[in-house]
Amino acid sequence: MSAAAAHEPDTDFDSSAGVALERFLGRKKELEIDKLFKALVKLEGSDLHLKVGKPPYIRVQGTLRPMNRGPIDDEEMVRLCFPLMDDRIRIIFDRDGGADFAYFCDVDGTSWRFRVNLLQQLGHVGLVARKVNNWIPDFAGLNLPPVIESLCKFDQGMILLAGVTGSGKSTTIASMLNWINANYRKHILTLEDPVEFVFREDKCLINQREVGLDVKDFEIGMKHAVREDPDVMLVGEMRDRETFLTAIHAAETGHLVFGTIHASSAASCIGRILDLFPQDMHSALRSAIVFNMRGIVAQKLLPSIKPGVSRVPSVEIMTFNSTIKKLILEENESKLPDAIRIGIQEGMQDFTMSLKNLVNAELVDRAVALEVAPNVDALKMALKGIDVKASGIL
Repeated sequence: MSAAAAHEPDTDFDSSAGVALERFLGRKKELEIDKLFKALVKLEGSDLHLKVGKPPYIRVQGTLRPMNRGPIDDEEMVRLCFPLMDDRIRIIFDRDGGADFAYFCDVDGTSWRFRVNLLQQLGHVGLVARKVNNWIPDFAGLNLPPVIESLCKFDQGMILLAGVTGSGKSTTIASMLNWINANYRKHILTLEDPVEFVFREDKCLINQREVGLDVKDFEIGMKHAVREDPDVMLVGEMRDRETFLTAIHAAETGHLVFGTIHASSAASCIGRILDLFPQDMHSALRSAIVFNMRGIVAQKLLPSIKPGVSRVPSVEIMTFNSTIKKLILEENESKLPDAIRIGIQEGMQDFTMSLKNLVNAELVDRAVALEVAPNVDALKMALKGIDVKASGIL
């Protein structure tokens, strides 16, 4: 693909729209790789991994397992993966060495959606695809704490979901948006790259826009968004300063904005946001965060011991009460974990409390909980019924 071709976005955009229309009308032909996607669904796996020199791998209940077949060579990899790409995706792949997009595959009469990443490594093509469930579980089905519901009731502000890749952030946000869909008459607008969960409208009007397919880029999508009368917005991952500034501006102008961020805990999100900006902007950012942020939810997915439940989230929740706001404004993030720990009456909980509840509910093995606990001694005391008090945070 020539460099000149990369500068013809209108043609590529039209081509992508045509592919989307064909998929919508059910005219997409079956590809060789569909056999692997079907195997992923039937084996109840979550992810498919393809690497040259290895057999296909499927992640089942959090563990990668090889399929019972020979290794994939370069020729087969190209034959499997390249037909997945339309002209637009191929330009991105050739230019960037990788591309993200959504793919649909029919399995026993049901259309399944996959979030696909094509990559190059050591001169070889590879693929990682995540299965996106056709249904959106409710809070109880995801074993989320009841306080999650209260975060959905705000009319304005920002709510962040934090965690590493594969921690269930997208599923939790989808569940929260679906709760709003079932309880309010609002306009929900999502801007995703790519779209993951496809919502079925209940009480809400829902528009989902995929970057590159429905709109050329995120910046244009957000420019359009403010003219599309949304009440609730999903803006995806906070990966750079432009995305965060756009999202915080949307929150300031009266929208409820959902986003994700890569951070290990709720408290560490503040530092991750500030790290996106130069030091001279931090004071203004702290004020913007305090004024607009409504809650930060951090997640870790753990294997479950309950029959029929593969994995459950351990959840830390930080809501923005006066103590949290004061600590952020005074640059005292080191004391946020203590503030979360004593904020139980306002719906907050830390990972220790969450892990204790999961063990007591016989959802997670005690040994697994202790292995992932941020503070092993605190969890041991909590499991014995000893309440660890925080002090000196004010």
